[in-house]
Amino acid sequence: MSDQLAITDLPSLDDLFASPLSQLIEEMREGVILLDHDGTLRWANRAALTMHDVDRIDALGASVDEYRQRFQMRLKSSHDFPTSPVAQLLAGTPFDDVVIEIMLSGRDDQLRVHRSRGRVLSLDPTTHVAALIVEDITALASAEERFEKSFSINPAPALICRLRDQRFVRVNEGFLEMTGLPREAVLGRSIYELDVFAGADQREQAIRRLDEGLMIPQMEAVLHPGTTGESKCVVVAGQPIEVGHEACMLLTFTDLEPARRARSALRRSEAQFSTLFHMSPVPTALADHHTLALLEVNEAFNSALNRTPDVPATGALEDHVPLPPAVRRRILTALDAGQSISGLESNMIAPHGEPLTWLISATMVSIEEQDRVLLTMVDITERKRSEAELFAAIDTVMQDASWFTRTLVDKLASVRHPRTAAPETPQTTPLSAREHDVLALLCLGRSDKRIAAELSLAHSTVRNYVAGLYRKLEVHSRSEAIIVARRQGLDHAPEVKKRP
Repeated sequence: MSDQLAITDLPSLDDLFASPLSQLIEEMREGVILLDHDGTLRWANRAALTMHDVDRIDALGASVDEYRQRFQMRLKSSHDFPTSPVAQLLAGTPFDDVVIEIMLSGRDDQLRVHRSRGRVLSLDPTTHVAALIVEDITALASAEERFEKSFSINPAPALICRLRDQRFVRVNEGFLEMTGLPREAVLGRSIYELDVFAGADQREQAIRRLDEGLMIPQMEAVLHPGTTGESKCVVVAGQPIEVGHEACMLLTFTDLEPARRARSALRRSEAQFSTLFHMSPVPTALADHHTLALLEVNEAFNSALNRTPDVPATGALEDHVPLPPAVRRRILTALDAGQSISGLESNMIAPHGEPLTWLISATMVSIEEQDRVLLTMVDITERKRSEAELFAAIDTVMQDASWFTRTLVDKLASVRHPRTAAPETPQTTPLSAREHDVLALLCLGRSDKRIAAELSLAHSTVRNYVAGLYRKLEVHSRSEAIIVARRQGLDHAPEVKKRP
């Protein structure tokens, strides 16, 4: 078929623009501009005028030369033209798909992208009219530019494969970083030279869908970039797209190596946890984070409950440990709030009636991607009993503490209150003269009756003074009062005088 369109049966050129054919051209979405063989602009339809943001054909210029003066143009097409496409068209040679950037006249901020093709309309063997058919692809070009930018900077590894020869025409930084390959080692290579479907169970299906330009579903594969890159386990998928008016396939990749390393590390961590869990001498259990039901316990936990190892304690916690409801609620409330419980003392009564004291800790852990409670319960009943007996013995001895040195008193105080450090410069409790007298005699080991006799006071009055001293010194016994008095330097014996 000839590239020239014969119109010898149409009306003369002067009448052509008033014919029904011109009305049809006028309604076209593509712009149409007719040129005489000498480059004169003869006619343009409404779409062509709109693309140039003008209302009349004379605003385009009387000729091709005037048009070039009014509109700045830059050829973006990849075609190799020895002369401009329009000059070739006027010489009788048509062209296809030439992309041009045009800056609108007087509008430096208005850049349009036009794709045009040229046709020759023969009137006779010596006369012809040139037709420019123009399509405004500004929006498409902008979208392609945005795609190119987003493709290049997207951290997700991706390739673009041209379908007609199955060669890679685009590669982003994400793919180069993942494989360690230089850009020149990827671009221009075929799908068979850089096989992105290697090792996939559906490799043949993927190649067939690539040949047919169909979407390729996700599948696991192994990239073998060669000596310059490290083999990678990936998930690859393909989506048909068009790049530069050519059918292509966008291939995206997910690097599975970090996930595999994380899973391997998690398995090692869980194996280590399991070993430590079962070997720990501390009674430890894994429990449900909603109900505290026991799921797994270690040998120390079984021993603490006097159970045999072959019958592990599982099921409701209350069936094995008589945990008070208030303590259970406190643990669950803290866990729900994302907090941990550490060193919580709980008194309870064993099934046989013996009072027990447990030290409880609880925190959330993830085991095999399941939320669990790591629970430790240490029986400190004997320790608490020993502490109580020791404190009672100290209180008994200190009933007569007149012979204690200050150093011994401080040491006994540190045993009685191990968590309270004595301040370097203790504050002195303000006392009345009579209260000081009573306290000083009390520190000498005097009984209430003897204090009353030495100070010539009634026995009941002395008891009232002693009770008042307890309140001021914030103590509950004579031994504690002696300790505080000697810390504050209030234990100096007064010159005993009988006061009215």
